[in-house]
Amino acid sequence: MDLILWRHAEAEPGTIELADLDRRLTAKGRKQAQKMGSWLDGQLPESCRILVSPSIRTRETVAALERKFKIVEELAPDASPEQLLQTANWPNSRESVMIVGHQPSLGQAASMIITPYQPECAVRKGSVWWISQKQHQAEGLRTYLKAIIAPELLSR
Repeated sequence: MDLILWRHAEAEPGTIELADLDRRLTAKGRKQAQKMGSWLDGQLPESCRILVSPSIRTRETVAALERKFKIVEELAPDASPEQLLQTANWPNSRESVMIVGHQPSLGQAASMIITPYQPECAVRKGSVWWISQKQHQAEGLRTYLKAIIAPELLSR
């Protein structure tokens, strides 16, 4: 199974008047999302399930990918890493799953999978962490980090 964790791109700061779920991407965030969306479109399998937090900033981020996605309430900013992994059906899904979500749950979920000695990994805004789990004849089930990509590393 492949699990792709995509943190929303840069968003406007929260204010007393603006609910957290209503925060939108900044101009820089829209550029980050476009770069990453273009890269992901060439990498993701067509069958990849894309699950997205209900926040506006995550929906604006994933819109740059121009693929169908499902909004999942359990992926809201206050989601636990356990909720995130359960929603993705990790590690049992037969298809690749991408979660578009938030810190700290993305980093905590990544840490639970790849390095249980560290409570949280820092997932930068707009970045993708691609985690893969494969069955090997000699070594059994192996989990590895396939890629970590930040939008500033991509041209466009």
